[in-house]
Amino acid sequence: MTTAETTQPAAGQSFSELPLSPAMQATLQQLDYLTMTPIQAASLPLALAGHDLIAQAKTGSGKTAAFGLALLNNLNPKRFAVQALVLCPTRELADQVTQEIRRLARFEENIKVLPLCGGSALRNQATSLENGVHIVVGTPGRIMDHMERGTLKLDELNTLILDEADRMLDMGFHDDIAFVAKRCPAKRQTLLFSATYPEGIAQLAKQFLRNPQEVKLLEKHAGSKIRQRFYEVTNEDRLQAVATLLKHFRPVSTLAFCNTKQQCRDLLNILRHEGIQALTLNGDLEQRERDQVLIQFANRSISVLVATDVAARGLDIANLEAVINVDVTPDPEIHIHRVGRTGRADEDGWALSLCSHGDRRRVAAIAEAMGCQLTWSELGALDAADNSPLVPPMSTLLMLGGRKEKIRPGDVLGALTGEAGFTREQVGKITVTDQNTYIAVARDIARDAVRKLTAGKVKGKTVKVRTL
Repeated sequence: MTTAETTQPAAGQSFSELPLSPAMQATLQQLDYLTMTPIQAASLPLALAGHDLIAQAKTGSGKTAAFGLALLNNLNPKRFAVQALVLCPTRELADQVTQEIRRLARFEENIKVLPLCGGSALRNQATSLENGVHIVVGTPGRIMDHMERGTLKLDELNTLILDEADRMLDMGFHDDIAFVAKRCPAKRQTLLFSATYPEGIAQLAKQFLRNPQEVKLLEKHAGSKIRQRFYEVTNEDRLQAVATLLKHFRPVSTLAFCNTKQQCRDLLNILRHEGIQALTLNGDLEQRERDQVLIQFANRSISVLVATDVAARGLDIANLEAVINVDVTPDPEIHIHRVGRTGRADEDGWALSLCSHGDRRRVAAIAEAMGCQLTWSELGALDAADNSPLVPPMSTLLMLGGRKEKIRPGDVLGALTGEAGFTREQVGKITVTDQNTYIAVARDIARDAVRKLTAGKVKGKTVKVRTL
């Protein structure tokens, strides 16, 4: 295995330096993709030269465009056969990746990108595959379903991407990945992207990659953007301390990481008892319930999302004010990955970690990995005197009817800002799924919005609406 330079490439390298077609370059210009992120600058020249690759990169670092450009470069749009496959740990990530590849694929008319995940009917997916698809993005279980039924054929595949491979291993997908990879043509390019580098990654690479180049970038976050604080607590006080932090810092959106599902449940009970609106993400939720939780959190209609690392994988939540580490993780890379979810783009963020006396060695390892001094603060010095409820700014409404009824976000926005008389500023994100539509509205108009939508019509039809 060849290891590429682990130092950061010079910032600001231009996409125009890459050996891409003029049409692809024009698309990148239109999308405002001018300079490469560090992971793109390090991995794209290697991937475009045809090398297999192991790249260490976190969510939000630009890795989707890195492997997206590589697989599109290998594609023959005139051949209607599956030529590229992207395996992802979760449906949310698969959806994000599908959207990004579709944007990049605009340079050529008629490139078909199909997501294959649970939550959509197998029969509909099989019909799409039959009509001809170039790129498939999906979760291992659903990809295997289609392979075993004979609806997904991979004999013309030339690019295999394993995205967030560490989390696929965490979620027990090793055998599924092996099943898929063994049935791909031996002559192909394989690109493996992972935020952390556990032992299982090296084994995967040995099994399924040919002489891979290795790109390892542990991106350091600007200290000014993410303000880290460490608080020493006893194990008995740990969960109550989360409520203390929330009442002092009063963030609008917080992602709280626990090491176990049981701890997630216990924390949820404490937060609700304190009057803090929280939900949890765990592996026991059905996909529909999981989607509903994520939509409510992204809509800023709940204050805290409590999750394990596995459950939160693939989430890219905009405007996340704070991350709370309820436990210190034994792996410094996972800590870096957790705190990197806040302080995105030009936003500032808080990363608050609760540690017992026995966690000090783990904290020292984190300080070393991040190359910085970590700040210890006193929990007792925090002002939790403001006991007013931590109220989210938005509410989420659930309307029955979605894509199957040909409902679009514009139809709902029109109904709210037209006859119902609300302003555009009072309406947030509108998410349309197959069966339902989720509408974020300012909390103070939620009841009125339900009443007016129910009394009026959307797309000429009466609808059923309730607040989640």
